[in-house]
Amino acid sequence: MSNEAVLHTPSSYAVHDDHAHDHHHHETFITKYVFSQDHKMISKQFLITGMIWALIGGLLSVLFRLQLGYPDSKFPWLQDLLGKFWVEDGRITAQAYYALVTTHGTVLIFFVLTAGLSGTFANFLIPLQIGARDMASPFMNMLSYWFFFAASCVMFSSLFVETGPFSGGWTAYPPLSALGQASPGSKTGMDLWLISMALFVVSTLLGGLNYVATVLNMRTKGMSMTRLPLTIWALFFTAILGILTFPVLFSGFILLIFDRNFGTSFYLSDLYVNGTVLPNEGGSAILYQHLFWFLAHPEVYIVMLPAMGMVSEILSINSRKPIFGYIAMVGSLFAITCLALIVWAHHMFVTGLNPFLGSIFVLFTLLIAVPSAIKVFNWLTTLWRGNIRFTPGMMFAIGFVSLFISGGLTGIWLGNSALDIHLHDTYFNIAHFHLVMGVASFFGMFAGVYHWYPKMYGRQLNNTLAYIHFWVTMIGAYLIFWPMHYEGLAGMPRRYYDYSIWESFKQFAELNRFISTVVIIVFATQFLFLFNFFYSIFKGRKVTNTNPWGANTLEWTTPINPGHGNWPGEIPEVHRWAYDYGKDDREFIPQTEPVGANESHH
Repeated sequence: MSNEAVLHTPSSYAVHDDHAHDHHHHETFITKYVFSQDHKMISKQFLITGMIWALIGGLLSVLFRLQLGYPDSKFPWLQDLLGKFWVEDGRITAQAYYALVTTHGTVLIFFVLTAGLSGTFANFLIPLQIGARDMASPFMNMLSYWFFFAASCVMFSSLFVETGPFSGGWTAYPPLSALGQASPGSKTGMDLWLISMALFVVSTLLGGLNYVATVLNMRTKGMSMTRLPLTIWALFFTAILGILTFPVLFSGFILLIFDRNFGTSFYLSDLYVNGTVLPNEGGSAILYQHLFWFLAHPEVYIVMLPAMGMVSEILSINSRKPIFGYIAMVGSLFAITCLALIVWAHHMFVTGLNPFLGSIFVLFTLLIAVPSAIKVFNWLTTLWRGNIRFTPGMMFAIGFVSLFISGGLTGIWLGNSALDIHLHDTYFNIAHFHLVMGVASFFGMFAGVYHWYPKMYGRQLNNTLAYIHFWVTMIGAYLIFWPMHYEGLAGMPRRYYDYSIWESFKQFAELNRFISTVVIIVFATQFLFLFNFFYSIFKGRKVTNTNPWGANTLEWTTPINPGHGNWPGEIPEVHRWAYDYGKDDREFIPQTEPVGANESHH
């Protein structure tokens, strides 16, 4: 059998079908909804857990924006609601402010945009789009979710310890993270943070290994690698990035645990705490930064690549055109994956990095703009003169492209070591990071949810609520983060508790108040999405067409509500690539349709 075909024989279909039938026959509530080994149910578990964390992370940002926008105002009701650790005399305390910023960054980057995005759509789409009954290891897949759930529980519990959650920033730099006596937020909260992140890394590795094994070994007959949808390519490269980089972060955490609890000095040297000389010698906090950023810069693409893949798919389907430059799109995904591994030190230009090494990292950082620009060009060309359908998923996909362009352009500034000396750790950094990674990735996630919701739940979301959700979120994102570029150019540093005591930054008081007000409005708008999502599961308009978007990929050949095993009979055979739209006077041609003798070539 050729390498393009995969690895299901007709006899294996029968075995799988019998197994699926038996599995359905013996399922209980626990095995179907809790400890499920069905990739579709596990994807929903990742999605809903990620949505809960997005709500918590968004709420934390609203709380610290209250402090930044209204530093002289008092909110007595917050003290009654949250308690004295968080709010004292009607104002958020300094310790609580840093805990809010730290937890906000941690949970949104790792629990929402990594687990919530990749965990949801890799689980849901990989078997359906490559033509597999399930993941290579359904049991390992189930474990990946429950390790994530355990990590969530530990992180959530840190919000309730007496000394508060970890408050040293989501990057957890030593010595704040390595010394329990450094601050109240470096005590029990930091231990819980480390335990939670270790569990999260295990979850990510279990999932990533499963995704790679499934894509390589379980494609249906005819599904060659060059016929894979771009969503699968993006999720495949994302999994590889995670497998290569998360162990490095884990090793950094292990050394941090030793420094905290066993008297070692991997990251500590020549320190004084309250006038007391610590015995630690020979360590370097810079070592931690190397280990952390070797993961944390690829983490940007671990978050971005799935969104890029889904946006490519949605733009092509709703433009009714083939994706422009399929091979170039795959090549750019590969180039981004490779370059992501060798640019980490551009986060460290201000640490005393050797200038020659700095110039090397500047070069690689600017080079990564090339495959990113290829993707943008191909997205815009796919849209050009297309017969565009402005579905909610399409709106968020176009919004993603807009945010990726505007946020990505400022990365060229930060990638220049000379400019970065001025802009590092200012609001310019915050604005770039949130636009290009945070909000853009959220838009990719929203696009995916709106597009594949009919396949997930067999019902349609309410379009009116979806359009309101899009426009308020899109406009709000630019109103929040675009002004921050100007604050950053003026040198306004991030993570400061109260800017009103600085003469240099008093000029931004009204702007900060405006940003905080928009944050509250945008956060409130997300409840429209939550209502639409959960209400539509039970009361949404039922899907009556197995292929409501007129798409070509295999997930739309399953029943409206597919069971465990996805296809009731044999898995369809693939005969063509995924993007035959507007070809030979036909609006779309599914991958399962054989190529005609007189058919034109794409």
